[in-house]
Amino acid sequence: MPAEGPDDLPPADRESPVGQPVIRGDPRITGQQPDEAVRFDPDDPDSVAEAADTVRAFAENTAGDADNVYMLRGAAACAALVRGEGSYKAAAERAGGEATVAFIRKWSRVHDLPRSIRRHVARGEIAPTAAKHIARVAGESRFLLAWAALDHELTVRQVRSVASRVNEGDSVERALRDLTGETLGRLTLDLPPTTYLELRRQSSTEDTAPGEIVAEALQSVDDRS
Repeated sequence: MPAEGPDDLPPADRESPVGQPVIRGDPRITGQQPDEAVRFDPDDPDSVAEAADTVRAFAENTAGDADNVYMLRGAAACAALVRGEGSYKAAAERAGGEATVAFIRKWSRVHDLPRSIRRHVARGEIAPTAAKHIARVAGESRFLLAWAALDHELTVRQVRSVASRVNEGDSVERALRDLTGETLGRLTLDLPPTTYLELRRQSSTEDTAPGEIVAEALQSVDDRS
């Protein structure tokens, strides 16, 4: 993965505007109501000033309890401050305190993760510290690592190690197998008895592994969409 300079803006995989609490403001995920979630607007000077204060407090861990929603708010402030100031370096200078370029870059990346990954961070199913390492990899590998972290309950150390290997050129599949002994794509499903019975029936009749039948069914749905 190419090294980033201090003035590079973070790539945004997210579809929603930077700083908007799409996940933090969803009561089904966080318990917060939309009007309780702090918004940061990189085009509003007052909001950028609030983001700078939030980033400084976040870096110094003085903004509140270190729960997942708190960390996502800090990440949102980092991303908005970078956009508002135009670079990681300027954002760090504006925030001051213990907010370094490296700190702001890491958490901006977390904020810019796709929504499908961030919702698991908000729910506590992916630790924010693990999300920082997931955000280090790009493209499809980012999703594969996130889902592997969920399916195999990977530790933060394991996620970090896999991410490092991926950035050195390995596939997620190989790095996961070598470092954890786990198989990418292997997961346990809870099915209603009738669905389970039908899956097993088809598997036996067609002499096909259950996973292949599920994969074919999902592929056919994808082809029709």
